Amino acid sequence: MSEDLLVMITEGIVGGEPESVVALTRKALESGLQPLEIINQGLVVGMNIAGEKFAQGEFFLPHLLTAAKGMQAAMELLEPELGARKQVHEAVGTVVIGTVQGDIHEIGKSLVGTMLSANGFKVHDLGVDVPSEDFVAKVRETGADILGLSALLTTTMIGQREVIESLVQAGIRDQVKVIVGGAPVSQAWADEINADAYAGNAMGAVEVARRMLK
Repeated sequence: MSEDLLVMITEGIVGGEPESVVALTRKALESGLQPLEIINQGLVVGMNIAGEKFAQGEFFLPHLLTAAKGMQAAMELLEPELGARKQVHEAVGTVVIGTVQGDIHEIGKSLVGTMLSANGFKVHDLGVDVPSEDFVAKVRETGADILGLSALLTTTMIGQREVIESLVQAGIRDQVKVIVGGAPVSQAWADEINADAYAGNAMGAVEVARRMLK
């Protein structure tokens, strides 16, 4: 019965049924399943399947956003339970992400954050239109392993270079790996501004982040 619930949670994530995912997550807790089991064997499996389908062109952005909505809603239910049971969702690494100053595009950046969270990273999402000094302060505060910088406009991607220069000036550039992404961004741009990596989509960001921390 417990295994069936985990499979159903996975199917709910992939099928884009957030309300069903929350109801099944509640049922799984009531049946005695541990929050970490539900996360790792139900929710994460579903998000990874959805991410793979997106990468292969079987899913489009609305599918992935609905899957992410189900994951986030279930996590809101599970996080208090993790705290109450003194269980820790062991983080693979710590990531600070945000959209650079002057750019208010949210969706792609949020999707990257959700996929990283689903894959065990602790994510600090600073939102959009983030000044360079805020990125630097958060990296310093959290001791982040990775900094993700999003830019969706050719006019704002220069902000990615400015953040990297600010990290250098603050003396912490060698403490954090920088991943850049966004519609106008390329590997050539990443090389030009001395970023550590470029990711073209949310699943690519997860793979790059994992590789960086190995």
